[in-house]
Amino acid sequence: MPVKLICASHSPLMEFASPQNHSQEQKVRETFAQLAEDVKRYNPTLIIAFGSDHFNGFFYDLMPSFCVGIRANAAGDWNYGPGKINVPEDVALNLIRSVLDEGVDVAYSYRMQADHGVTQPLHFLCDGQLDRYPTIPIFINGAATPMPTTKRAIALGHAVGKFIQSLNLENERVLILGTGGLSHDPPTPQMGSVPPDVEEFLICGRNPSPESRSARQSKIISVGQRLAAGDQSVAVPLNPEWDIALLEKFKNADFSSLAAMTETEIRQEGGRGGQEVRSWMAAFSAFSTLGDYEMKLHCYEAISEWIAGFGIVSAELKGQ
Repeated sequence: MPVKLICASHSPLMEFASPQNHSQEQKVRETFAQLAEDVKRYNPTLIIAFGSDHFNGFFYDLMPSFCVGIRANAAGDWNYGPGKINVPEDVALNLIRSVLDEGVDVAYSYRMQADHGVTQPLHFLCDGQLDRYPTIPIFINGAATPMPTTKRAIALGHAVGKFIQSLNLENERVLILGTGGLSHDPPTPQMGSVPPDVEEFLICGRNPSPESRSARQSKIISVGQRLAAGDQSVAVPLNPEWDIALLEKFKNADFSSLAAMTETEIRQEGGRGGQEVRSWMAAFSAFSTLGDYEMKLHCYEAISEWIAGFGIVSAELKGQ
């Protein structure tokens, strides 16, 4: 049974801001286009997508560490969607049962709203069709403190990998997708440091008005522009050194080092958005459960206008 992995940063600003260094944008878009062709040829029968949320679908009224979508729709933020994600319900339920049996307690939803943390990579890798391939979205909290430890994110990935092993069907072609990170510090509000009206949004801000969503997105675009202009007061600067070291950990399957990373350390080195690397950890952990792998780094670009240390990698099992 063939299994492949792709992990990629995401940035909603890709469609709203162009880097001064146009070659950076060109490299990212060319890489996505190349991988989209690879995905088309591979024609996966199942995508398992680990992704985060940015207070578009998950809020503090009930914030799980992990949640599997049994039915899911695009939240529609940043113009990705709206639309239905093609979740195979029976397979999703079997995955949940298997993960629970492995000792990882996941929440699950029959009405998941997946934001750009899942929908942007699906958009670029699936020719803009969010429902092109059967896809199970798995949310990992990487925005709302306190967050699951990196050790538990790795345990989640291992449990999902055991489920993939259990499929054992010659005609299955599984793609594991991890999205988020690397270093970036978008202006995500934090409980305890915002006024009451913003707290209320963080607790239950689903389905905002078009005007509210536009105002929020305009603020993020502004931060990217100011960061690119050298204003480091608006965000933690991108950290290419931390990003490259992190990519080496994934390449070398150094899960002991990954499991030792703390929420505080990631926040200091990688910014608020750096917490999303938990999705990469889960994806690589799932993949490594299936055997030794070889990772290929397709591109890494530190793009301030996108508020993102933008990395895209793929991996294949040795001997596959």
